[in-house]
Amino acid sequence: MGGLQKKKFERGSATNYITRNKARKKLQLSLPDFRRLCILKGIYPHEPKHKKKVNKGSTAARTFYLLKDIRFLLHEPIVGKFRDYKVFVRKLKRAYGKTEWSAVERLKENKPTYKLDHIIKERFPSFIDALRDIDDALCMCFLFSTFARTGKCHVQTIQLCRRLTVEWMNYVIASRSLRKVFISIKGIYYQAEVMGQLITWLVPYQFSHDHPTDVDYRVMATFTEFYTTLLGFVNFRLYHSLNLVYPPKLDSKTESELKDEDDYAMNSESYLEKLSALSASLARVVSTAEEEEAQLDQFPVEGEDIETMEAREKEEKQQEAQKKLFEGLKFFLNREVPRESLAFLIRCFGGEVSWDTSVCIGSTYDVTDETITHHIVDRPNIDKQHINRYYIQPQWLYDCVNAKILLPVEDYFLGVTLPPHLSPFVEEKDGDYVPPEKLKIMALQRGEKPAQEDEEEEEEEEEEEGEDEEEEEEDENEEEEEEADEKNLKIMEEQRSQGKSLKVKVTPGKVKVENAARLEQEEKAEEKRLAIMMMKKKEKYLYDKIMFGKKRKIREANKLAAKRKAHDDAEKSDKKKKAKTRK
Repeated sequence: MGGLQKKKFERGSATNYITRNKARKKLQLSLPDFRRLCILKGIYPHEPKHKKKVNKGSTAARTFYLLKDIRFLLHEPIVGKFRDYKVFVRKLKRAYGKTEWSAVERLKENKPTYKLDHIIKERFPSFIDALRDIDDALCMCFLFSTFARTGKCHVQTIQLCRRLTVEWMNYVIASRSLRKVFISIKGIYYQAEVMGQLITWLVPYQFSHDHPTDVDYRVMATFTEFYTTLLGFVNFRLYHSLNLVYPPKLDSKTESELKDEDDYAMNSESYLEKLSALSASLARVVSTAEEEEAQLDQFPVEGEDIETMEAREKEEKQQEAQKKLFEGLKFFLNREVPRESLAFLIRCFGGEVSWDTSVCIGSTYDVTDETITHHIVDRPNIDKQHINRYYIQPQWLYDCVNAKILLPVEDYFLGVTLPPHLSPFVEEKDGDYVPPEKLKIMALQRGEKPAQEDEEEEEEEEEEEGEDEEEEEEDENEEEEEEADEKNLKIMEEQRSQGKSLKVKVTPGKVKVENAARLEQEEKAEEKRLAIMMMKKKEKYLYDKIMFGKKRKIREANKLAAKRKAHDDAEKSDKKKKAKTRK
C-alpha cells in the first residue's frame, strides 16, 4: 500500500505562489502598508504560467506574489516601524480627544521614524548598480520638484526633490558629462555619461498646472521616498569622486562676483537659490590645478589592437572638444526664454551665462556688457540691439549640443523660420531615410561647406532671369525649324517630279567598347542568382524574409524622400509666386 494520497492543488506550481490577501494576512499589514512595503523592497506581483492550477481551478482575476518574496518580507525591520506608527496615530487621536495637550506634545516629540539606508544597500550592492537604476529616480525627483505647493504632497518632499535635483545638475556641470538634449512635448530629455554609464532623464516644463485627479499620489510619494534616499547616496559619492564639498557650497571667488540681492529671499533660502541659479562654480575640498595638468599615458587595453586604440583615442578627443563647445562665449538670456534649461546647457559646455537681475538671483553681468557674444531671444523682434553680438533663438544651443559643433547662426536669427529640431537619440542605419537637414549637419561635422542652399538661391535667380530668354529662344527655334522643313519638302517634291532617286545618307559605324567593370558586375549578379536557386528550402525562406524586410525599408525611405521633395517643391513654388506678386 502507498502512503497518504496527495490532494489536488497542494503540490507543484500551486505551492510557489500566494494571493495578495493571504500575503497581507501573513504579514499582518493593511493594504496601503503592504503596497508601500513592496515598493520600497522592490517586490512585484507575478503572473503564473498556469493560472488555473495556482488558482485552485478558478479563472477569477487575482493578484499573485511569489511565496519566497513574502517570506523574505517577514524579517524586514520596517514592518515593525509601520506597526509602531499605527500605535502612535491611535494614541495621538486619543490624546486629542481628551484634550491632553502635554501628552500630544510628548507623543509628537517621540514620533516613530525609519531610514531606508539598509534597503538601498540591499537593492544596490555596488555603486555602478545604483547608477544604472538612477534614471527613474531622476525623472520622479524632477517631476516632484516642479509641483505647486497645493497640499497634494508634503512641502518637505517637494523641497527635498528640488535640493537633490539642483545638486545633480551642479555635478553634471562640474564634470562636463552632458552628451545629448532633446526638446519634446513631454519635457526636455537630457543624457549624461557618468562613470561610463549613459543616464537619460526627463525634466517637465515649468507650467502652472492643476494636479490630475486620476493619479494615486500615495503610490508616487512612496516611490519618491525611496528615490530621494537613493539620489542622496549617489550625489554624495559623485561629489567626493570630483573632490567637491558636499553638501555643495559656492566657490568663494565666484560667490563674490554674484550681485548682492538681499531683498530677493530669506538668508535660509537665498543660498539654495544661488546654487539653483547654476551660474557659479562649486567649492572644492583641495585645489586640483596640478591634477588637471597631468596627462595619463595611453596604453592599449587587454585584447585591443592598435587600430581600435586609435579609434578610441579619436573618440576621446572629440568628447574633449565637445566639452569645450561654448568656451570663450558669453551668453545673455532674455526674460522669456527657459532660463534654467539654457543656463544648465551653457555651463555644461564651458560657456558664461547671465540674465536680468529681476528674473532670478545669481546674474553675473548686465545686458550692457560689451563682451557678450550671443543674446538668446524668443520673440519676433527686439527694439534695442547691440552691434557686437548675435541675437539668436534658443534652439541654436540645443542643436549645437547635438551636432557637437557650432552651427551657422544665420538659420536661427530673430523672426527666421527655424530648421526642424532633430532627435539625437535616432540613429539611421543603412537604407534608412536621412533628412536633408541631418545630411547638412553631417557635412558640417566633416568640415565640408554644404553649398546646397547657395546653389538653390542662385538657381532660382537664374531661372527667373532665364525664363524670358528661354521663351524668346523657343519662338525663334520653332520658326527656324518650320522654314527648314518647308525647304526639305520642296527639294523632295522636285526630285520626285524629275524621276531622280532619293539620296540616302550613310553614317559610319562605331566600335562597341566593352566595360570591364560592368561585365564583372553582371558575372557577380549571375553567380548570386545561381546561389539563390541552389539554396535549401529553409535557407531560402529566411533569405526571402530578410530581403523582404530590406525592400520594405527601401520603399519606406523612398516614400519619405518623395514626400520631402514634394514639400520642398511646394515651398519653392510658393516663394516664386510671392516674388512675382512683389514685382
